[in-house]
Amino acid sequence: MKKNYRLPALLTIAALIGACSSMPASTSLLDQTRSDYAAAQGNPKTAIYAPLEMKQASDAMENANAAARANDSDAKIDKLAYLARQKIALTQEVAKQKSAEADVANSAKERDQMILIQRTNEADQARASAENAQIATRIAKGDAAEAQRQMEEAQARTASLEAQLADLAAKKTERGIVITLGDVLFATDQAQLNPDGIRTAQKLASVLQQHPQRSVLIEGFTDSTGSTAHNQELSERRAGAVFSVLTDMGVARERVAMRGYGEAFPVAANDTNQSRQLNRRVEIYISDNNGQIAQR
Repeated sequence: MKKNYRLPALLTIAALIGACSSMPASTSLLDQTRSDYAAAQGNPKTAIYAPLEMKQASDAMENANAAARANDSDAKIDKLAYLARQKIALTQEVAKQKSAEADVANSAKERDQMILIQRTNEADQARASAENAQIATRIAKGDAAEAQRQMEEAQARTASLEAQLADLAAKKTERGIVITLGDVLFATDQAQLNPDGIRTAQKLASVLQQHPQRSVLIEGFTDSTGSTAHNQELSERRAGAVFSVLTDMGVARERVAMRGYGEAFPVAANDTNQSRQLNRRVEIYISDNNGQIAQR
């Protein structure tokens, strides 16, 4: 009788094929989303400041993982992974924003600045409209996949920048994103930044190094006390102090512009010590993705 030596080998191959077919599907976008989710879970601030957003991100992540376990199509997995990634990014941003607000609320020195540096939740509509118009043009030409990629990249860049600027209490205005350095960050009637002011400028320099397509415009202002010539010179020197910190930290000089306006463009009346202090400030405007900043 002949022994069938091929049967065990065939059974082994069949078992391996069956095991492979049962393995869950995955995509590069899903893998990146899982990594982002793990980072959000590991951030203690999310549990404190964004529990609801984290719950929504967890539910979205589970939907994407369920599609992978069910071996659904790559398109469906990527769609669910993309939705989860947006919720994860929102969770991180909310956590950072509320954490920054809590820090400011607990600091007596910084409370006076909050009038000028409260951030808004609305995006810059003009810039968003321009980007959407470009995307719509590409879709009209039939290049939907490339348009989708560009949209995701633009959204990711904007979300990343805004999340990083949360610690600096940036504010969105019609001219773009602005960071205000109040008078408390300078020596009295002097242009030198104090240690807190230097740390703030250094944080901004770090952000700018990670977003090389952005540039900044530094504008200095004073109150109405003193002569016009003195106020103009002081506002220019204070803007120059911020310029020096940014460029010393490696930001290219051609990306940084500065102007002094003296006592022009006050944000409060100059009739009390408190209102005059609000007018003694340096405003730093950050450009759009094309390096443009609206002029006064």
